[in-house]
Formats: sequence, C-alpha cells, structure tokens
Amino acid sequence: MSAASGRTPRWVAYDVLRAVHSSDAYANLLLPRSLVRAGLSGPDAALATELTYGTLRREGTYDAIIADAAGRPVSAIDPAVLDALRLGAHQLLAMRTPTHAAVNETVRQVRMAAGTSASGFANAVLRRVSERSREEWLERLDASARSDDERLALRYAHPVWVIRAFRRALAAEGRADELDALLEADNVSPIVTLAALPGLAERPEDAVATPYSPIGFRSGGGDPGTVVAASDGRVRVQDEGSQLAALALSRAVPVREGEVWLDLCAAPGGKTAVLAAEALAHSARLEANEVSPARAGLVRDSVAGVPLQVPVSEEDGRTRAGRGRYDRILVDAPCTGLGALRRRPEARWRKQPADVPALATLQSELLDAAVEALAPGGIVAYVTCSPHLAETAGIVAETLRTHPGELEELDARAVVARISDAPIDLAAGDGEGAGGARAQLWPHRHGTDAMSISLLRRR
Repeated sequence: MSAASGRTPRWVAYDVLRAVHSSDAYANLLLPRSLVRAGLSGPDAALATELTYGTLRREGTYDAIIADAAGRPVSAIDPAVLDALRLGAHQLLAMRTPTHAAVNETVRQVRMAAGTSASGFANAVLRRVSERSREEWLERLDASARSDDERLALRYAHPVWVIRAFRRALAAEGRADELDALLEADNVSPIVTLAALPGLAERPEDAVATPYSPIGFRSGGGDPGTVVAASDGRVRVQDEGSQLAALALSRAVPVREGEVWLDLCAAPGGKTAVLAAEALAHSARLEANEVSPARAGLVRDSVAGVPLQVPVSEEDGRTRAGRGRYDRILVDAPCTGLGALRRRPEARWRKQPADVPALATLQSELLDAAVEALAPGGIVAYVTCSPHLAETAGIVAETLRTHPGELEELDARAVVARISDAPIDLAAGDGEGAGGARAQLWPHRHGTDAMSISLLRRR
C-alpha cells in the first residue's frame, strides 16, 4: 500500500521510512512531496511529519528496544515489518497516542505490508514495548550498556563515533559538560526560521525576531510557506546560523564600492541569496558556483528575487576561482552535516567515520583554491555545518600552515557578536593560535544548526 492510496499520516510516514531505508531517499526531500500527493495538510501533515522525523531521529534507541522486546536482533526482522515497529514504538514512547491505537494501527500496517503471520509477531512485540514507559526503557538500556559512550548512544540515539566527535568539539571550548544537552537538542524538531533579505524585505509586524540574526524571524502564526510565497523570493526559510554565516562575510569589514564576491560552493543557495542582497546594497558584484548542474539550478532560483545579476557557473570549485580576483569568498564546504542532524535525521545513521578524511581533503583543496583567488586584503569565510574538529579547526590550521605569512585569521567570534541583535555565547576554543578565533554555533546553546565560521584575510 502506498501513501497516495492510504492518504493517512501513518501511511505517509511508513512509506517515507521505507524509501529512506530501502532506496537511500532523503526524508526532508521526500516527505513534502508525499504530503502533497496524499492531500494532507494542517494537523494531519504535522502528525505525518512528527511520525517520520521523530522515528528517524531516535531510530537507534527504538531498534534496541525492539530487539529486547522481540528477543532477536533487528537484523533478523523483515525490514518492512521493522519500519512499522519503529513507528509504533515512537507512538508508544514519545507521543500521546493511546496504547490501543498505536498497537492496532501498527499491526494493521504490518498485516497490509507483510501479511497476517507477521502481524501476530508485531502485536506481541508492541505489547511488550507498551509494558514499560519511555524512561523505564531508557533505564533498562542504560543498564545494558558496556561503556558510557554506548549508554549515551542508546539513550540519545547517536552513533558512538558522533558522540565522541561532539565531545571533543565541546571540550575544545571547555564545555564538555554540555554533551547531554547537545544530544538531546539534536532530537528536537527545529523551530522554522525565516530570513528577510536585507534591503529587500522587512520582518512582518506579527513576526517574532530571532535573537541573533538581524534579518531573521519566526512566523507569528500560520503556514510560513504562505509568507515565503507572497514575498517574490525576498523572504526565505533559512536557519539562523546560516544567516549569520553569510552576514559574517559581508559585514566582517566595511564594503568598498565595486568589490567582487564569490560563493564557491553555493547550493542550495540560501547564503547566496543573503550575499546577493548585501552586494546589491553596497554596489558590489557577486558570482556563484556549484559543480552539480541540478543544484546550480537551485542557486539560480534562490537569487531570482534579488534584482542583481548573479552569474552561476557549474565548475569544480578547486579550479574555478582563478588567482587574485575576489575581495570576499564564501567556502560553504561539503561536509558530514553533523551540525544539522535535527533537520536530516537519517544522516546520523548514514555517515561513517571513514567519510571524514576524504571530506577533509576536499575541504582543504577548496579553501586553498579560495585563498589563491583572494585579492590583497580579501577575506574568505570558511563555513561548515559540522562541529567536527577535523572539518573545522583542523582545516583552518592546515591552511594557515601551508600559506605562511600570506594570511591572518580574523576574530569570527567578535564579528558574529557585533552582528548579533543580542549577546551571544560564543565560547573560545581550539586552543591558542590557528583556528582559535573560530565561531562555533550549537543547537543546544543557540537554537541554530551547529555552524562553524572562520574568517581568513590575505595580508
């Protein structure tokens, strides 16, 4: 059965989970289309969204609970049945769904998806799950853990390697005691934040201003998509951390008329749009680049509402930039995305430690290309949506080492603090010297994605 034919929130969520696990689909891309096809809106769409994202975020915890209740590892359970059990566990342990409704609806799903014999198994497993509260199950998992890292992994549904990377990043700021708060924040749905492009749009009168970004706001009520659709591209849904990263480059130092800027890895284009508006306001020129033709199209769409010609090239950023041409360059580098696990819940289960070295190599090469393309006095903002030190402080330190005497690191923390509408807690980190002026944002501390921002200037 499909979501389109079922037209219920549970079936939409189930179909998305099946696509995520069987076809490597991305929930944040597939779910909106599935909601439209199923004709769901309002509370039904909200229910489908919570079922999908909530289940994916805590999948590791639910798998451990299901394995305990079933008396077998989840690898021995039919994948189609397992996804239904995950949805059922989320309803039983994290939502206010009555037990009989959660069990009966899940058993019905299993019967339709995998047959009558599987439905009896599902009924027995969910009855066992329902015998304990969420906290009782977590205490049981705590007792079964072989190490503190494994305990955190089971309780907060993060792979052990991610937990260790987060701990190191927080410890570099002297904030290792915030680890539990960070892991918990990763499992909470982010508040939808919008950006009013500077000089082109204003925050609506009923909007709630974001605490830090001077262009950010939260909808005062209703569907934020309506606000976006009515703005001709001048209001966009955009994380507050992403807004601050773009503004840190455009407002690091005063803009001279006629400056030329480059967004080197521009897709999907949210930061490009902010930079375009800023360039328009200061009589600067902006170019953008995105190696993927399909994603380059997203960038063109993102800047369509800005009355500024922004050429978008489709080249490898490592060879695109040229030499000594640009006054400001944004390198929003491809990364593990560990800073956006609230929005891309399946990413935590897909990424592996082995992904980091190849990404770090690419990040270094892109930043090196940007440095070569800077005019004297030019500034590059190196940004990742990851707090992993190998993708952040390590890249900056290596770049400074390989360009001795050419670069100086600006105090990104001071720049972000100056831009911010309210005092912002940006802990000093990374030790003394290279990388020590990096600004690191956090979901638990700032309510943003875990965005890392470094600023380097050619002498």
